[in-house]
Amino acid sequence: MRTVMRMTIPVEAGNASIADGTMPKTLESLLEELKPEAAYFFAQNGERGGFIVFDLKDTSQIPLVAVPLFKNVQAKLEFHPAMNVEDLKKGLSEIGKKQATKAA
Repeated sequence: MRTVMRMTIPVEAGNASIADGTMPKTLESLLEELKPEAAYFFAQNGERGGFIVFDLKDTSQIPLVAVPLFKNVQAKLEFHPAMNVEDLKKGLSEIGKKQATKAA
């Protein structure tokens, strides 16, 4: 399932993890493992933030993704299922078919 992971890294924890090399290693390892569709990093509410879009094959993957970020950079994380345009079109088409069946 396509998933958007939103992360926020507190400034002090981020600074310490950059200084000791933990953040680059953690993010590099995560991106290598997830092979994301997209990854964006930016400032968010005065902290480091980012979005990573990847295929969550099973919810059992969440701890494998989350724990290194919690442990190594004190990240706050959110996971959201997401659609691309093709997924949305397919879903809307299915709604149209159901409504047509009910009307008949």
